[in-house]
Parts: sequence; C-alpha cells; structure tokens
Amino acid sequence: MRDAVPAKCPAHAPADHPAIPAERIGVLIANLGTPDGTDYWSMRRYLSEFLSDRRVIDYAPWKWQPLLQLVILSKRPFTSGAAYRTIWDKERDESPLLTITRDQTTAIAEALHDDYGDWVMVDFCMRYGNPSTRSKVAEMVAAGCTRILFFPLYPHYAGATSATANDQFFRALMQEKWQPAARTVPAYFEHPAYIEALAQSVEAAYAAMTQEPDILVVSYHGMPIRYLTEGDPYHCQCQKTTRLLRERLGWDQGRITSTFQSVFGPEEWLKPYTVEEVARLAREDGKKRIAVIAPAFSADCVETLEEINQEIRESFEEAGGEEFTYIPCLNDNPAHIAALTAVIRENLGGWVD
Repeated sequence: MRDAVPAKCPAHAPADHPAIPAERIGVLIANLGTPDGTDYWSMRRYLSEFLSDRRVIDYAPWKWQPLLQLVILSKRPFTSGAAYRTIWDKERDESPLLTITRDQTTAIAEALHDDYGDWVMVDFCMRYGNPSTRSKVAEMVAAGCTRILFFPLYPHYAGATSATANDQFFRALMQEKWQPAARTVPAYFEHPAYIEALAQSVEAAYAAMTQEPDILVVSYHGMPIRYLTEGDPYHCQCQKTTRLLRERLGWDQGRITSTFQSVFGPEEWLKPYTVEEVARLAREDGKKRIAVIAPAFSADCVETLEEINQEIRESFEEAGGEEFTYIPCLNDNPAHIAALTAVIRENLGGWVD
C-alpha cells in the first residue's frame, strides 16, 4: 500500500527499451470476505460465491446447487442481511471486517516499510467479494512484484479457510503471463508472539473488570466432524492454542474451555457448540459470569460481533447467566500487528535480508 516505484529503462538495455517497474516483493494479506452491502442481492451474490466453494460445502454440485440456489438463497440473504445490518458501518458503508483488515494492512505496511522501504509492497484481498484476490495479484504484478508472499489471516489451518484462500491465489497466478515466484504463509496458531498477543488481550480485559469471570470460553469457528476424520488438522490446532494460552496465563484447566460456533447444515459438527455450552455453564455449573474470546478470527466480523456478542450472549443470559463479557478479536492491536509482522518477516527469509 505504498506508491509504486517509478518505472525506468533497464540497465544496459537499448535506448528504445520500454520502461519497466523496478523489481519488488509483494505481501498480500487475505481474509474471508464481506458482502458489498446488506441488501438482498448483495447478500445473495456473496453467499452464493461462499456457499458454492467446494472447500466449504463439499457435497456433489448436482445435489447441492439446486438446494442452494432455489431454497437456501431465496431466504438466507434476508436473515444474513439483517445480521449484517446490526454491525454495519453506515458512515463508511462497509462491514467491520473490511475496515479492520484495511487498518491491519496499513499498520503492517508501515512496520515493514521501516525495514525494507518501498522494496516490499503490502496490500490485502478477500477470498469472497471485494477487493478480489485476482485484482490484487494483477496490481502487484503490474507494480513490479516478481515475488509474492500470500498470507491468509487464519491462525489455524482449515481446508475451508486457509486452503481455499490459497486455491484462489493460485488461480489468480494462472491468469498471469509472467508469473511471480510465490510463497504461502502456514498456520501460526502456536507462534509465541500470537499467543502473547492473545494473553495480553485477556489480561487487559480482566484488569478492567470489577470481578473476574468464573470461566473463559474460547470459541472457535466450527466445522463438520467428518472434516476432522478426513485429515483436517483444525481441531487439534485449536485445542493447542487454548492450551498454550492457558499455560501463558498460568491458569489451571478449570478456568478455561474450548467450544465451537457457527453450525450450518444437517451434519454433526465439532462440539461442544458454543451457544449450547454457555447456557449449560449457567444452568448446570452455576457459572454466572463468563468471558468469551474468539482466537480463530483475526478481525471482528459478523460471527463475533453479531453471533457471539448478541446470539450467544442471549443464550447465556436466558439460562440464568448474569455477566457476559466479549473480549474483542486482536484486530489492529499493536501486539497483534507485531505478531503478524514477525510471521511475515520469518516467511520472507531468503527473499530479503
């Protein structure tokens, strides 16, 4: 997100050789995506792209697409649009995810510029919606990026998140006549700087309370159990993040628990389900004060601001819970930016000194 380096004629080239941009390295940050608006057709376009992804819903298209296009997408854009409207930034006319991802990218670009100057170009894209992965890859190539580091902002690897983002990046490379060299950033669920940023966010939230919660619920986005049995490492990586966070905080096991949210479709998903577990904690275990954090999300979005802080909060309170605290995602917190920048620097090894 820096001005392009001026194009010039290559050294030792003929005088009539066309000017070309100086070689640069691109760092392309990717997040899930966002609809362009909350109206029916904006939501339908976004949901159709998202739910048509075979990495997300792997049912046979001949079976899934008629159900999706004729039944699900005739109703779901209305309910999803209503959910988005509760968190939509009306001044900017955009979702919080877009705002936060832009802010994260700006902060990362500034940090890397201190080390590498204009040699490293930083920008962001979305897997679904805009700005598209294809458009940003094309911009980087046009700006002279002969190498691109692609960074899906998912701490934990999952086929439905990290893999599909990488797929889209590779599809974009297929459109380039002269492909840049490419790397993808692996999951960073156990990176010390990431765990430290999470721990600091919990400590800051707890320090601001008059009375500490009875338990910290660590809520991760869910997935069908079948994906786990087929080899997806997401569940194991989530559990390790919770353990490392607990160890860094110096807590015993009874003060923290892992749950999974955002269940969709008829299959059995990873359990316990957050919306059910918070109610059980209040009703059966007598936990009247809880805090909830969502480490799998790098930025607050509809799944955190609407689902956790509204739907899941209501489930807890209706079951007798008294005090519900949502601890925001790391967003553009300086400790998070430092962690993401550290991951990027490590993955640029050999490309830059």
